[in-house]
Amino acid sequence: MSVTQDDVRRIARLARIAEPTDRIEQLTGELNGILDWVEQLGEVDVEGVEPMTTAVSTPLPLRPDAVTDGEITQDILKNAPRSEEGFFVVPKSVE
Repeated sequence: MSVTQDDVRRIARLARIAEPTDRIEQLTGELNGILDWVEQLGEVDVEGVEPMTTAVSTPLPLRPDAVTDGEITQDILKNAPRSEEGFFVVPKSVE
């Protein structure tokens, strides 16, 4: 597949990119080079090769998904201007 200069102008218009007329020829060559490379990738024999989502096959260590309060309530409440019974006390905002 090859791209013409008209294709490049249309792509630039659709992408809302203002390209100067003198760069259209250069962009046509660059896009054709990219498309040639993609076609080369299509020719690679991948028979028997398993698809992979990552190059690293080591599983990540996971911690148990448990809900906790962090057990540092008193440390957190030390920073509050006012607290009662383990909660922050804030001014009333709704009358």
